[in-house]
Order: sequence, then structure tokens, then C-alpha cells
Amino acid sequence: MADVQAIANRIVENVERVIVGKRQSVQLTVLGLLCQGHILIEDVPGVGKTVLAKSLAKSVGCKFQRIQFTPDMLPSDVTGISVFNQKTREFEFRPGPIHAQIVLVDEINRATPKTQSALLESMEERQVTVDGVTHELETPFMVLATQNPIEYEGTFPLPEAQLDRFMLRIRLGYPSKEEEVDVLDRQRQTHPINNLEQVVSVEELLTAQEAIKEIYIDEHVKHYIVEIVRQTREHPDVYLGSSSRGALAIYRLGQARAAIFGRDFVLPDDVKALAKVALGHRIIVGPAARIKDIEPDAIVQEILDRVAVPGAQVKV
Repeated sequence: MADVQAIANRIVENVERVIVGKRQSVQLTVLGLLCQGHILIEDVPGVGKTVLAKSLAKSVGCKFQRIQFTPDMLPSDVTGISVFNQKTREFEFRPGPIHAQIVLVDEINRATPKTQSALLESMEERQVTVDGVTHELETPFMVLATQNPIEYEGTFPLPEAQLDRFMLRIRLGYPSKEEEVDVLDRQRQTHPINNLEQVVSVEELLTAQEAIKEIYIDEHVKHYIVEIVRQTREHPDVYLGSSSRGALAIYRLGQARAAIFGRDFVLPDDVKALAKVALGHRIIVGPAARIKDIEPDAIVQEILDRVAVPGAQVKV
């Protein structure tokens, strides 16, 4: 696992040349990349969501595309369109921006549900179907979507089916005073992203993505993951709990987290560290809990406190 750890560290350190003081968020983004998952970045404007995606793409040498979602966008603006060529008398497919390796979907909740649904097939099956013809997407393929959790005017909340396709949800948050001063210093003459270089090849990344699948997970840890997910469905404050994708997300993320910390096995601590980011966006709280302002993350934390950790000593 030394190779995977070295690859992950190179990416994290390179991205941190641009993103200041957000090591945990950067690590989670790299975990999502290693797991071939998609990430929802939910935060206020101006904290570095777009820059994070661009820095990640430049670090691994992947083809990058940015899609600015607006209410007037059509699904064909995302997937591409077939155009009739007058010379050849045949239809030609012109790929849309989704045909890249790392795709930033900016303000995903500003597009209509019809346009949002254009992402469903590509996120789950890594392909796009236009006019009955299926087009495979390049590997690696990753969607990083952003949304503003404060301003809801003119937005269309993501349905559960869309949210469930994101492996994890992260937040960046504002930097500290010292970190913000550092940001000013780094951008005194030019933005640091302009000088960012590739530190990992696509081939190395693909190898690392396959390597983490060999990380060992004990049966007790698997049962621990499943029990946490099942508890989200049975909690009295939850209207709709996590699907099995939530368990799979923790399973795969746990393998990646173990690898970047130099281990070839997953610990219960890996599960606890990842439960909120992997399950919080998959939980819909009930009406009564919503009135009390009970957040999904608080429910996940309560479940973590209640479910017995495998191998832990229980005091009688």
C-alpha cells in the first residue's frame, strides 16, 4: 500500500499549494477520486469549490470540463447532441461537456430536474445515451458538483435518486484569520493554480484505484457498517434512511482511507470517520425533526454513539 499512500500524498500536497488549511476536505476529495466516486461540495460562494476541482484535475493530468448549471439549460447541453451533416448525409454526434474525466457541475441545483437527470446515467454507469446510441465515458471519470446551502431562491432541490449517486458530501468552510492572510500572500501577483503541475499520471491513478480494492475488511467491520446504515432507516427522526449505496460508499472509502494511512486493513475508526460524509446527504429527516432543526449529521453521530464498535471492551 506504500504506492497508493505515496500517490495520494502527492496529490494532497499539490492541491494544498492552492487550497489553504483544508487538509481534511482535500483528503476526502482524493478518497473519492481513488474510489471512483462522485462528490457533492455544499458550501457558500467564494471558499474554493471550483478551484479545488481544477487543482485536482491538474494534479492528475485529467481532462477537465466545467458546466455552469442554469434554469434554461437542456439535457443535450450536458450530454451532447446528434447533428445532421449536409455533406455526408449522416448524423454526427457532438459530445457535451460531460465527456471529460473530471467534470465540475457548478450550482447543480439551479438546473431543472429534467437537466439534472441527464447526469444520472453518466454518474452510475459511466456512459451517455443519445438518440439510442450509447457512448462510453473516459476513465477515470468523476463528477464534482457544487451547491449553495444558503440561497434557495430559483433553485430545484436535488431528488433522493440524484443525491444517492454522490459517494460523499463535503464542506470547505471559511479559512481562519492566519489562513486567509496566507491566501492573500499567495495571490499577490498571480493565482497559484496557474503554476500547478501534474504530479501523478493517469496510469498511476488507475493502478491505485484497483489496488485499494484489495484492502482487507474483517467480517465484524462489514457488519458494523451495515448496522450503522440499517439504523438510519429505523431511527424515529428519519423519514427516509440510507440506501445500500451508503454501505458500499463507506466500505470503499474505508479501504481508500486505510491505504492512504499506510494500512492494508480497515479499522472501525475509518468507518466512524467517514459515516457522516457518506450518509448525511442520503438521510431525509421527518417533519417533526425538521421543525426541531435536527440535522442528518447529528442523527448519524447519535447512531455512531449507540452502535457497538467491534472489538471494543464493554463495561458492565
